[in-house]
Amino acid sequence: GASARALGLKDRGVLRAGHAADITIFDPVTIAETATYEDPHSFAAGIDRVIVNGITVLRDGEHTGALAGRTLRRQIDFATGQSA
Repeated sequence: GASARALGLKDRGVLRAGHAADITIFDPVTIAETATYEDPHSFAAGIDRVIVNGITVLRDGEHTGALAGRTLRRQIDFATGQSA
């Protein structure tokens, strides 16, 4: 919730009916970064599933092809702390 509040996102940051939710399910024992300068888009190891807006977009480390999200633009002016 704190990250969403800091970004001024009122309908995100908690698992609650009526709120948008992105969920990442991972194994803390096996999670490891795999991206390199040569392959910056490589998925991290140990991530089992990613759910965006209720749609599975990553399953067993493989992208499902679903495009369930959208780019969120900043809704707060960090210099003033006020809504943009």
